[in-house]
Amino acid sequence: MTRFSTALALALLLVPGATTGAAAASFDCETPELKADEKAICETRALNDADVRMVTTFELLSGLLAMGARGSLQDEQSAWLQKRQACGADTACIAAAYEERMKQLGETYKNINRPL
Repeated sequence: MTRFSTALALALLLVPGATTGAAAASFDCETPELKADEKAICETRALNDADVRMVTTFELLSGLLAMGARGSLQDEQSAWLQKRQACGADTACIAAAYEERMKQLGETYKNINRPL
């Protein structure tokens, strides 16, 4: 198992247990101007946990990528956030968006150039 895989596995195991109802990984649930998708994430533990996993994975990948690839990853993340926001309060749609994003992030990890 690579060092990244070990760190990612550990992060994914530890972070969901550290969440509270007051904060998701990528935004503050106490903010009064929350969008419908963000409210649904704050109110639904499974979505909150999916947010934590996605953001943790995104941040780990960002640290592994070169600047150009990192910029592309950030652009993809912005586009994905717009797609998630389009779900509104539909929890099934939001869950599917997280599942799709995790698959995309997994593909990004698989395609990282590694030394032989």
